[in-house]
Amino acid sequence: MLTKADVIQAALQNGFEDVGFTTADPFHSQKEYLAAHQEEYGWTEAVGLHLLSGSNPRNVMPKAKSIIVLLEVYFRESFPHAMESHFGRCYIDDDRITRDGLTQRIKAFRSFLRSNGIDSKVSMHLPHRPAAMRAGLGTLGKNCLFYPSRVACNSSWNLPVTVVVDHAFEPDESTMEMGCPDWCRNACIAACPTRALRGNGKLDPRRCVSFLSYFASGITPKDMREAMGMYVYGCDRCQNVCPRNAAWLSKELHPNQRALKKSGDFGLPKLLHMDKSFFETRIWPHMFYISYHDIWRWKMNVSRVMGNSLEPDYVDDLVRAFEENTDERVLGMIAWALGKLGGKKSKTALERFSAQAQGLVLDEINAAQDMIA
Repeated sequence: MLTKADVIQAALQNGFEDVGFTTADPFHSQKEYLAAHQEEYGWTEAVGLHLLSGSNPRNVMPKAKSIIVLLEVYFRESFPHAMESHFGRCYIDDDRITRDGLTQRIKAFRSFLRSNGIDSKVSMHLPHRPAAMRAGLGTLGKNCLFYPSRVACNSSWNLPVTVVVDHAFEPDESTMEMGCPDWCRNACIAACPTRALRGNGKLDPRRCVSFLSYFASGITPKDMREAMGMYVYGCDRCQNVCPRNAAWLSKELHPNQRALKKSGDFGLPKLLHMDKSFFETRIWPHMFYISYHDIWRWKMNVSRVMGNSLEPDYVDDLVRAFEENTDERVLGMIAWALGKLGGKKSKTALERFSAQAQGLVLDEINAAQDMIA
């Protein structure tokens, strides 16, 4: 009979940092919270995140008896600074499409379970952070992220992987609590530029920079553009300022070679001018929340970041992109970025573009000209 010690050994051998066990009982408080906050979370169903259903593990596996929680630390190696500046770290080496890293290790772990007569399911719809706390692996942060108690200097750079199994293991003692130190003066909440964090582990996802970068519809609202800063896709602002992450951030980590090899593809000008082939072969396999049909999001986000960079060298790229694109959301953001950058080149380009512009694009051009004036 397979023991917990056997499972822990297999998890560690497959590169996971820690492992915990909990029951397959429903997460009633999670379901109640989601049901009461559909205004904030209702959009998840439309993008395929069935969170309400996932609050009951037996919707994932009818014969579920336990949940094994594997803890993956995704920031074990350093990433190129240029990528960290514009992309959330959890996306920089994400292999859910390429399936050549974490996916293989999960597969090997599940194969071990299967060889010992245990069936398993892995679902991203389960509340993985509450599961990790219920499995005794760590505590919650005010930024809604999970902080382990035994690995990675107790930092939040981790992904709990929930493996539902049809075999009953003795559950570990729960650590379902807020673990932020009393002396912290809400650093993450104060640093959240769009005020998505509400405190006490609550979040309005619709205001989160990550959500705005890949799920929000329409051109980014004007009051969010500067606040979103230099992030093209995702955001780490609340993690970068967190005192619980300071010890890990101070470490000298070996460079992530996979990230280094692809970093050149993620330069801002390349992203702004990319065609379908480049996008589908170089970008989408690594950051896949945006499909080619919505490539305008990438170009709009890059235009915003170029404007926020205050780097005049980007004016030529923005002017070229205005001439190459037809989507009004991209054109409108390019106009805004040119207004932010200012200067003679931007002013001349905006005057030329205004002659044939209309609607949203013309409004953005007029506002950009006012910025320069």
